[in-house]
Amino acid sequence: MTANGFSNGQTSRLLKPGIYAPIPTFFLPESEDLDLPSFEAHVTRVATAGVGPLIAGSMGEAVHLLHSERVALIHAARKALDTAGLNHVPLIVGTGTGSTRETIELTKEAAEAGADYAIVIASGYFAGALAGNKEALKAFWTEISEKSPIPVMIYNYPGASGGIDLDSDIISELALECPNLCGVKLTCGNVGKLTRIADVVSGSDFSSKYPRKNKNAPFLVLGGFTDFITPSTYANGHGAITGLGNVAPHSIVKLFEISVASREDSSLLPEALRLQGIIGRADFTIAKASISGTKYLLEKLYGYGGLPRKPLPPISSDAAQALWDHPHTQDLVRLERELSGKVKVK
Repeated sequence: MTANGFSNGQTSRLLKPGIYAPIPTFFLPESEDLDLPSFEAHVTRVATAGVGPLIAGSMGEAVHLLHSERVALIHAARKALDTAGLNHVPLIVGTGTGSTRETIELTKEAAEAGADYAIVIASGYFAGALAGNKEALKAFWTEISEKSPIPVMIYNYPGASGGIDLDSDIISELALECPNLCGVKLTCGNVGKLTRIADVVSGSDFSSKYPRKNKNAPFLVLGGFTDFITPSTYANGHGAITGLGNVAPHSIVKLFEISVASREDSSLLPEALRLQGIIGRADFTIAKASISGTKYLLEKLYGYGGLPRKPLPPISSDAAQALWDHPHTQDLVRLERELSGKVKVK
């Protein structure tokens, strides 16, 4: 794996349980061109805190990006990580598009640009025909994973896919049948679903009976929010991919680590639950402000953020101030300051 971001489709970086963040795509004012310096700075910031970057996901406004822009982001992220001495950190890249054909094409482009893993959501345009068709849904991820040069993660997000919501049976069957699948992100927020899938893939005999195509790519069951990290840890979940990881990376990494440790040392559980409460409340409040709210908070905390790409509207000034002043937000900011010692208010 070279520092310029080319991987030739060969995954060499281990995908581990933990916390991942869908990185926002930053745009220059007026032109809406990519703001790569801010993007590189942010990738480095979250990765240094122990949060893995996910490029061109929902938070990254992937649906508004050209193929060439996604490729440019992959190169920029890989360069930033390697320059910071974070060569071991893998890149997960969103490659879901409107069709199976284009998704496969974009996944191959992402692999050539330096992506280690792809995460794929179903297109919601024809959700009326797909949502109740188990065979079609399974065929979608089966074909993509078979034709992808890198391992593929399932992205289950009904809100961004026309209401398509994969159940635990479909996801578990795909895990058993597709050796190039490396996990699922559950932005449906269904803890019961996570529990059922984790029970299938976390058994001691899963890896021997259903080995992955790539030994560095175990099947991870990841939540899409931070408000159930501690409970999911006790259900053999593997962490989360969460937009809040952009705002408070140190806090969420600490929550995951202490939740895992509390399974061996029960005296740590009260602290895990304390952190879970602070972070869970903040996640609920900040998620309601969507991408523009997260970008506003990044502007306040780190000095970059900017606006989403049109037609996604910016957050209003009144709503932005209310978000910043909200006690759930302020509790999280204080926690992040305490744990990092680096967060400054602009």
